Amino acid sequence: MATTPRLDSPALRWDGRALQVLDQTLLPARETWIELSGAADTADAIRRLAVRGAPLIGIAAAYGLALEVARMPTVEALERGAARLAGARPTARNLAWAVERVVAAALAAPDDLAGAARAAAEAIQREDEAASAALARHGAGALEAVLPPGPVTVMTHCNSGALAASGRGTGLGVIAALADRREVRVLACEARPLLQGARLTVWELGRLGIEHQLLVDAAAPGLLRTGAAHAVVTGFDRVAANGDVANKVGTYGLALAAGAAGVPFVAAGPSSSIDLRLPSGDGIEIEERDADEVRAAAGALLTVEGTPCRNPAFDVTPAELVWALVTEHGAASPVTADSVARVA
Repeated sequence: MATTPRLDSPALRWDGRALQVLDQTLLPARETWIELSGAADTADAIRRLAVRGAPLIGIAAAYGLALEVARMPTVEALERGAARLAGARPTARNLAWAVERVVAAALAAPDDLAGAARAAAEAIQREDEAASAALARHGAGALEAVLPPGPVTVMTHCNSGALAASGRGTGLGVIAALADRREVRVLACEARPLLQGARLTVWELGRLGIEHQLLVDAAAPGLLRTGAAHAVVTGFDRVAANGDVANKVGTYGLALAAGAAGVPFVAAGPSSSIDLRLPSGDGIEIEERDADEVRAAAGALLTVEGTPCRNPAFDVTPAELVWALVTEHGAASPVTADSVARVA
C-alpha cells in the first residue's frame, strides 16, 4: 500500500499503512494506543467503545475496511468485512454510511480495490475534519445571537469533542468555538453507564483550558430549572428526516428540562449523521448494551449479583424540543423537515 501524508486526530492516527486508535476505555487513567489491522479487530474496538463517537467510528470503520481489502483484495473480502463492521453498532448513522461509501468506491475500481478503498477512507476523514470546523462556527454563531452578554454557562452530555470526531468535535466543538469568543463555563453530565462525560469530556475540557464542573445526570434537570445554564449543547448519532435526534441516553431528559426552563437546546453533528430515509425517530434502532455495564463499574459490583437490567445506549429527542440542529451546512432553527433537508 502506497504511503500517504499522515492523517491524525487526538484519537486516531493513520499513515497510509497502519491504523492506531487511542483506547478510550482506559481514559483518563492511561493513554494507550492500539494498532488495528482489519475488519475484525476494528469492529471489536468499535463494539467495546475503545473507539467511539458517531463520526469517529465511521472513520475507523472506513480504515478498517481499507486494511481488510489491502490484505485480501477481493470483492468477497470487501463485502464480508463491510458486513462485520456495519453490524458493530446499530444506532449511529455514520458507521454504515462510511462503510457503504468505501464499498461503493472500491466496487467502482475493480482493478484497484485496495487503492480505491484507502482513498475513500482518507477522504472521509478529511471531510469530517472540515465539517467539524464549519459546524463549530455555525453553532457558536447561532448561540451568540441569543445568549446574554458576558460570561455564560453551557451544559453538555456524554462526549462530543475531539475524542468523538475529527478536529474539535461536534457539540463540544461548538462549545470550544464559543469559548474562543467569550468566557464560557461548562457543566458536564457524567453520562451513565460508562461515564463518557466524567472520563472523557472532563479530560478534554481540562486540555482546552475551559472552566468546568462535573455533575451526576440526575442533577441536570433541576439545575436547568434554577437557571444554572444558559444553553444545552450535545452531539448526535442519527437524525431522522423530521429532525428527531438520537443521542446518548439521557439526552431526551435534558431536552425536556431545557424546554421547560426556556433554555436553548442545540444538537450538533456532521450531515453524514442525518438519515433522510427515516421519516421520524421512531424508526431509529436503539442499541441495547450488556447489563454488566450497569451492574458494575471498574470491576466492582454496584447492585445485587444477577439483577436484570435495561441498558439502552441512546434515546430519541423529538424535533420540537431541539432549538437548533447544527451541521457543517448551517443551523436549522426551527427544526422542521424542510430545515433538516437544508442542512443535510
